[in-house]
Amino acid sequence: PRADPAHPTVGGTALATPGLVTPAGVAAPPPVAATSWLVADLDSGAVLGGCDPHGYATPASVQKLLLAATMLPKLDPHQVVTVTAADLDIEPGSSAVGLLVGGRYPVETLWLGLLLRSGNDAANTLARLGGGPDGLPGGVRAMNEHARHLGALRTHAVTPSGLDAPGQFTSAYDLALIARACFADPTFRRYDATPRAVVPAQPALREKAFEIQNDNQLLYRYPGALGGKTGFTDLARHTYVGAAERHGRRLVATLLGAEVTEQRGWQQGAALLDWGFTLPRDASVGRLVRPGELTAPPSPAATPPALAAAGGPVDQGHRWAHPGAALVVVLAAAGVVLLARRRRHASVRRHR
Repeated sequence: PRADPAHPTVGGTALATPGLVTPAGVAAPPPVAATSWLVADLDSGAVLGGCDPHGYATPASVQKLLLAATMLPKLDPHQVVTVTAADLDIEPGSSAVGLLVGGRYPVETLWLGLLLRSGNDAANTLARLGGGPDGLPGGVRAMNEHARHLGALRTHAVTPSGLDAPGQFTSAYDLALIARACFADPTFRRYDATPRAVVPAQPALREKAFEIQNDNQLLYRYPGALGGKTGFTDLARHTYVGAAERHGRRLVATLLGAEVTEQRGWQQGAALLDWGFTLPRDASVGRLVRPGELTAPPSPAATPPALAAAGGPVDQGHRWAHPGAALVVVLAAAGVVLLARRRRHASVRRHR
């Protein structure tokens, strides 16, 4: 059934919790050092379990999945793009493919650089290209429009790469919606599972061709792995999306705000996937909404005290604030609030 616009608890009432939610009578999920996570079936859309599934968090580079979901259908993979200086305006020391100003690269190479090496230079170039006359800002605007189309009402992009910026946020549930859209695209699946690729030479710039490798260890170490995306910033900490197939069943795990203690992000994702595959096929605590399902504007909602000072669009009882033009962008103070929230929840839910 369609979500009730007056009370749109997205995905089901059981998901409206800041704590752990799993089907009755199943084994407990493994301990992961993430403040929020979710496991879902990519095909049926069933949500198998989660922890604070709708909780606000910062995405880091898993944001690149929203860029892919938005722009892959729009861009010609064979088009050759000339990189500009603005495309390379990224945070010093952050991940990059190694594109050169004036370099000419096929769009397909940019996608591979984005997904294999998490290239922020590739993210800027793709967003600019897909943004039309408005360039990169138009690309980010298109990302936010597509997030709303997918039902990811708790997602707002400010940078196409996921580099931290005031007012940027997502949730474990929203990431599952975005990942489901990505893995429905065979071109994305092919790019995302590519183990290595060659960035072509740039003779005019005296640059030789070089190889890049996929940094998602799930592909190499988890049987049936389909792909996913890694992420890290100082604010977001470790974020991860991983998908795998077993016995004809495709699951995705999303994690936000994870610390690396005994397990890296992909290992925490693998542990949650293992748990998900043990559950009966009819197990569910909710569902992933379908693209376009949440078309009616939700009723206005009050802003809880936690982010009121930051001007952030938060919900009360999971009645969503309108995600469209009326969206109030979280200001710089939101980053501080989210970081404090992550640290507070980490001590409470590290055992989950």
